[in-house]
Amino acid sequence: MNDEKKTNASIYADAVQVLPGGVSRNTIFHKPFPHYVAGAKGCLVTDIDGVERIDFANNMASLIHGHAYPPIVDAVTEQLKKGTAYTLATEIEVRYAELLCNRCDSLEKIRFVNSGTEAVMAMIKASRAFTGRHKIAKAEGAYNGTYDYIEVSQVSSPDNWGELDHPNRNALAHGTPPAVLEDVIVYPFNDVERTLKLLDENASDLACVLIDPIPHRVGLFEATAAFVEAVYDWTRKHDVLMVFDEVITFRTNFGGKQADYTVRPDLTALGKMIGGGFPVGAVGGRADVMDVMDPNKSPLPLPHSGTFSANPITMTAGYIAMRDFDQEAVLALNELTAGARVRVAGAIQAAHIPISITGAGSMFRLHPKPTAPESYREGYQGKEEKAIMTRLLDHMFYKENVIMVNTGTCMFSTAIGEKEVDQLVQGLTNAFEVVGPELKQLHKL
Repeated sequence: MNDEKKTNASIYADAVQVLPGGVSRNTIFHKPFPHYVAGAKGCLVTDIDGVERIDFANNMASLIHGHAYPPIVDAVTEQLKKGTAYTLATEIEVRYAELLCNRCDSLEKIRFVNSGTEAVMAMIKASRAFTGRHKIAKAEGAYNGTYDYIEVSQVSSPDNWGELDHPNRNALAHGTPPAVLEDVIVYPFNDVERTLKLLDENASDLACVLIDPIPHRVGLFEATAAFVEAVYDWTRKHDVLMVFDEVITFRTNFGGKQADYTVRPDLTALGKMIGGGFPVGAVGGRADVMDVMDPNKSPLPLPHSGTFSANPITMTAGYIAMRDFDQEAVLALNELTAGARVRVAGAIQAAHIPISITGAGSMFRLHPKPTAPESYREGYQGKEEKAIMTRLLDHMFYKENVIMVNTGTCMFSTAIGEKEVDQLVQGLTNAFEVVGPELKQLHKL
């Protein structure tokens, strides 16, 4: 550290010397350099160069009340004075567990961890421990965290995705053990007939079928009731668990997206917003399944721990965040987002450009396609489409001072109001003028 004035460019020059690519997470990488935060409050983020932007990304959907939410700041400050982590339990862990279990019907017991990835990992391991089986099924194109098994076919492309009846099992990271691919069944999201056929072929080995009810990377459209109910019925017949990844989607309803269905998952993974801005994950569900982690059992089917799991800082922040994101707040945020989505759709129509929009609850996503996708393969973007979306997002970031998720997605917070929606819609209207000619040419319109 020195007294020389820092800029985004100068900090990045230092960063590339000590961090791979200059970053610790690729999602914030931004050419020619990432932007470094000087401060944030509510829905506004100011970078070190003094540029203020409206935040519609909210740290990938994790900040449900925006930045520096005063009740969280106050509560965490008080807890900081008492310590940040102990080799002892804290009461706030119990109270927060009660709050979440009372909020969501399927959560009979819950365990806290430190990230959404860790929650999904624990959910899969609990499924294996409970059923004694080893295979899992997950949706083609779905992002469920950074874990070998759930990364399979996350970025499948026309070059390698194979036949829809039997999607190929493709590794994401170089060096992924081949045996990993053998234990993952990849199904086409929302395709009941093909999915059940794939499950039938592996019924005796499956521990769980993993469903994200509004998978962001697949296309941010909802799992149909027919699909969820068909999978649920199949799992009841074959003693397999149906498990949900609600790390992002829990925000869409007071009791999570699962509350919109007539059936409930056996286990659910949570994360992001339930940490109140701090690292968090949780897995919860049926008591008999969750009890595979009970240390009173001997032998113990699933030993489970974590140095910072249920630390009082995260538990305090999460408790306040979810306490204040009550039924009224959920409905108000969903209503605000629905209105914004209608206005963005209107701007698309007025611009006469081939862009479509999907989403649910307090989030929506733009697609550089004339028709909203209903499957991963329909939503897949080639190089030209991705390049156009990058130009759109760069325009929003640099010209309109609006931050969106790098997939063209907005994840609203309670700190956002109509004024910010006005700026979003106007910014997108301007961006559509910039990329419109390219899109029309690409789609031959």
